[in-house]
Amino acid sequence: MVIMLQPEPVTLNNSQVYVNPKCKPSPVLIPVVNLTDQNAKTQIVKACEELGFFRVINHGVQPELLTQLEEEAVKFFALPQSHKDKAGPADPFGYGSKRIGPNDDVGWIEYILLNANSDTKTTAVFRQTTPTFRETVEVYMEEMKDMSSKVLEMVAEELKIEPKEKLSRLVRVKESDSCLRMNHYPEKEETPDKKEVGFGEHTDPQLVSVLRSNDTEGLQICLKDGTWVDVPPDHSSFFVFVGDTLQVMTNGRFKSVKHRVLTNTKRSRLSMIYFAGPPLTEKIAPLSCLVPKQEDWLYKEFTWSQYKSAAYKTKLGDYRLGPFEKQLPFSISSV
Repeated sequence: MVIMLQPEPVTLNNSQVYVNPKCKPSPVLIPVVNLTDQNAKTQIVKACEELGFFRVINHGVQPELLTQLEEEAVKFFALPQSHKDKAGPADPFGYGSKRIGPNDDVGWIEYILLNANSDTKTTAVFRQTTPTFRETVEVYMEEMKDMSSKVLEMVAEELKIEPKEKLSRLVRVKESDSCLRMNHYPEKEETPDKKEVGFGEHTDPQLVSVLRSNDTEGLQICLKDGTWVDVPPDHSSFFVFVGDTLQVMTNGRFKSVKHRVLTNTKRSRLSMIYFAGPPLTEKIAPLSCLVPKQEDWLYKEFTWSQYKSAAYKTKLGDYRLGPFEKQLPFSISSV
């Protein structure tokens, strides 16, 4: 059993700091960004550079929507297994359990994976649920598209990327390859001699990911020195992760953050993650306005489809960007 100690909040320079004596002896600052603050874009860029992760407050998403979606998801995961099995697994969308991806990664988890830009009326998951669930998911995905786009536009403004919609356009266009994942980590009896993994360590391949969960612990992020720290749960806020694609486009200025979920409580955890992805044909490379000379690029150019295909062939914890780094011998045609 892994005992996760709840960090004690203290105040440092008017910011929230969480001290976690189990994972790290020094204070760990989880950046908190108020999206209505005039300095939000500066704070977002700083958080992306230093941690690759931050918490969002005053996001504008109505609490009623969050409550309704959570209730509908709980109802779905409470269905008999035979009903849930009819909703998947489709490759890769639909309902799944335990198995994460095609390469033998497993976790103490069941999930729903939905294409954010497909017609949900034809989705097998919603044939097992109520119209209210489908309608709530559709509204939620639009809210997540807006939030991720707003974050990306703030990044563009702060980094002086022109036009400011250069990044957000990749998420807003109908060809965007974004998706929504709802993860349910069921209640599990404590096992004193075993660390239970709900979802193994990994980075997200997309531009950014926007996560919300119920008020249950388990999420951890990995710091640059390799230390794992707990992220205190907060069901009213959203957490934003830098993804591999944004790391490449900023030429490593932003770092995609490695994270994982541990099962450490008898209370089930429910999380919802919106993965803001570009169109499959979009060419991904360091932005010329940030890195004018190609000889300074740390990564080779590739399409999102090529990277997605390569990432899907790896194990969860593999360093997926390695083959795309310029200093390594690599042929893009081999992907």
